[in-house]
Amino acid sequence: MLRPSPLLPGPGAAAAAAPPGRATGMRMFHGDVFLGEADVFSIKPGPEGALPFPSNEIRISHLSPASERCPPLAILQTIAPFSVRCKLQAKPLPPHPSLHRLYLTCFNEYKSAVVVVGDEELHLVAMPSKVEKVPCFWCCSVRTGLYAASVWMLNLRCLAIVFDLDETLIVANTMRSFESRIEVLSRRMDVEDDPVRVAGMSAEIKRYIEDRELLKEFIDTDTVTDNGRIVGTQKEEVQPMPGVQERLFRPVIRLPERNAILTRINPEIRDTSVFVKLRPAWEDLRSYLTAKGRKRFEVYVCTMAERDYALEIWRLLDPEANLISLNNLSDRVVCVKAGSKKSLQHVFRDGGCHPKMAMVIDDRLQVWDDKDQHRVHVVPAYAPYYAPQAEMANAVPVLCVARNVACNVRGGFFREFDENLLKKVFELLYENELLDLPYAPDVGDYLVCEDPNFPPSNKDPAPIPEGMSGAEVEKRLNGRAYQGDQKQISSSTRPSDDARVAIRGTLGSSNMQPNGGSMAIVPSLFVTVLQEIGRLCNSKVEFRSTVSTSKITQFSVEVLFSNEKIGNGIGKTRDEAQVQAAEKALQNLQSNYLSYVAPIAGVLNKDTSKSPRNGNGFLEDDLDLDGDTAMQEPSGSTSEQKDLSNVDRFSSVINLITELCLEDRHVIFRDQVRNPGSATNEEYHFQVELAGQILGNGIGVNKDFAKLQAAEEALRFLKTTTDPQIKKHLRPIRCSS
Repeated sequence: MLRPSPLLPGPGAAAAAAPPGRATGMRMFHGDVFLGEADVFSIKPGPEGALPFPSNEIRISHLSPASERCPPLAILQTIAPFSVRCKLQAKPLPPHPSLHRLYLTCFNEYKSAVVVVGDEELHLVAMPSKVEKVPCFWCCSVRTGLYAASVWMLNLRCLAIVFDLDETLIVANTMRSFESRIEVLSRRMDVEDDPVRVAGMSAEIKRYIEDRELLKEFIDTDTVTDNGRIVGTQKEEVQPMPGVQERLFRPVIRLPERNAILTRINPEIRDTSVFVKLRPAWEDLRSYLTAKGRKRFEVYVCTMAERDYALEIWRLLDPEANLISLNNLSDRVVCVKAGSKKSLQHVFRDGGCHPKMAMVIDDRLQVWDDKDQHRVHVVPAYAPYYAPQAEMANAVPVLCVARNVACNVRGGFFREFDENLLKKVFELLYENELLDLPYAPDVGDYLVCEDPNFPPSNKDPAPIPEGMSGAEVEKRLNGRAYQGDQKQISSSTRPSDDARVAIRGTLGSSNMQPNGGSMAIVPSLFVTVLQEIGRLCNSKVEFRSTVSTSKITQFSVEVLFSNEKIGNGIGKTRDEAQVQAAEKALQNLQSNYLSYVAPIAGVLNKDTSKSPRNGNGFLEDDLDLDGDTAMQEPSGSTSEQKDLSNVDRFSSVINLITELCLEDRHVIFRDQVRNPGSATNEEYHFQVELAGQILGNGIGVNKDFAKLQAAEEALRFLKTTTDPQIKKHLRPIRCSS
């Protein structure tokens, strides 16, 4: 994008518009080198407009790092919105050559001149002006170190992501925690009358006992017997952090088939042995964060666990230190005292990132500071003992959903940065006002937040919290064994467990709930399913949003799939509009792609060697948004031959309909709500629509027959219609059948 010439007058320009406030003359230095004098104008009245320079002089300490693509004002507006403190204009008679050179260097190389005052930096940003050959600057304030950290992140299109550990990425247990959980469940079983619940608790106890025995064998012999195979420990060296000379080796057993690892926090104390279960699809999420060696996200950890334990768990998750380098590990793994609130300001206490550029993955929302909660993607708590099949119950695993959310957030953030903020910053002049600055993106704008307290759909007693925390971690993992309380059941419940239990209660249940005759899905699922479809077929999914200019503020969001608009939504909030747009997009994908592109009665081709007919790599897996699964019969059966006949007939009808319609019009097949009175008879209803008008209806005992019936009725209607609203969508010269 072309920038205005810095020192040439604009069309019809005569002189700079004087900023508000009285001019104060100040001498400028770069280190001890005198640069010249400048008039400094405050831009706010009263005490707020006090000039920030001490001793009434401007002493530049250094120049900021150069940016490859982002002018300094765009970076500052992103990390410190509307932080302009004052404006500077060189004395015109004549400007000192050194000041002139500084101005051109900053303007042409995308640098700023930095004045350090206490714990903040004042960045002098070279601005183009209507005044000829007069160096002009805007002065913006930002926390020390934040600008330098943000420059390369914005250049590389990189954001930050903060992970919780326990019940988000892993579940860990010691012998003590295993025994506590088994004892609590046993007491519950003794007073439970429901045989179904008793069976569930019995199965959960069995899973705990099985892993406890493996951990006990690891503690006693440094081996485990897994499916009749004896597996010994491997001594894994823990790479020392900078400044630590001592080499540390931990005994570790990895059981990839179980998605489990056994390790010992303190290698000298066997009681610090831990059985760790890794959440499925972690490798998918990890590989996305650093695809092809390029970081899409800077990674941080924020946990309430004890520090040695947290560092070892992270080493297991990131063994090659690709996500967090050893040099940064000490600062990037942040441990918060149990009962305290987590906050992004604390995570980035070293100025490594601005909270607006960070998203969080956690299984609990309420543990985060209120001002950060809109940046948290809440995942269901990982419960491998309570609900071992829950992770794979949905088509998209939990951490793949998180990956897709991160992808959507990053795309939305930098689309706003490039298409709005950068574009408008390039148009700004020294004479512009503070209110002319563009809106700066925030990760929270592109994150559909879920309410973690939605009611669980089952009535089972609250499961026992997984993982380790509290006194057990502090005493056991630091090598201080319990004395005299070996039989006492520890309280391993962390704060706000009610919220976590509510989430876990929904793991095994359907995401779909009645809502006025339609089916409503958990909001972010719409968005993430679209992202997964796009990923699987190498098609770009975009969400574009605008704000209406009417008195009633409304947000409008449209969904683009391979640059084709497939859905739009309007709401009072951006999240509401995005969910509505995603829902409509999924409906259109189901109708257009499943019925028009692959007209085989709603069942997609399983043969991945065959290319889909639409040519955009659309997902060929079995996608059934209705949740119904057709019964399969042996090959060669009479039923199969009849179905094949219906498929051929359906394809012929579809071809005839498309010949009648204009090329840019798609016939939509819409699945209607099943008649409650006929639900026991498995009756399906379909409608065919064109331009919002119903062309045909179909009812049948299976989807194939109902769709065929609807298509044939639609074809008869199109051949005989005299409706001008329909005819305008048909070809002028009709093809005979």
